[in-house]
Amino acid sequence: MFSHDPYAELATLRDFAPLTLTSTDISHDQPLPKAQWGAAGGGSDTSPQLSWSGAPEGTKSFALSCFDPDAPTGSGFWHWAVHDIPADVTSFPTGETPAGITLPNEMAIRGFIGAGPPPGTGVHRYFFVVDALDVEHLDLPENATPAILGFNRHFHSLARGILVPTATSD
Repeated sequence: MFSHDPYAELATLRDFAPLTLTSTDISHDQPLPKAQWGAAGGGSDTSPQLSWSGAPEGTKSFALSCFDPDAPTGSGFWHWAVHDIPADVTSFPTGETPAGITLPNEMAIRGFIGAGPPPGTGVHRYFFVVDALDVEHLDLPENATPAILGFNRHFHSLARGILVPTATSD
């Protein structure tokens, strides 16, 4: 596992109010269940159940992502990214994606792709992040990447919730 926390670094640029992010499937600092692993790792690429609360006044939409900063790429690995989630959506069940616009992940799939840390790369962290945004729509281009979403949501975030489970390659 690398030593940096990309979301702690972002918080040094702006202060984000806290959102509470919970799940019935995954837990902070605990191993991901096999369902949230990719098929190559014995899983089923099943997105976890997520719920959030504490959105501040002025919230007009949400953005959601799952990012592995420990992937041996130099730029991490995006597993999931969804934006323009309506402000009245505060949870969704296991295996579903909330209403909104789902961007392609690193495998060019518009959906959730489970963990799959390569052999010999140790412990990976999976940052599930939900931001409350001050706009209904981010108006991103059709071919936007999760990194473009991250850049744009940074400037519209009112609050952020983070849940970080792990997976080990060895």
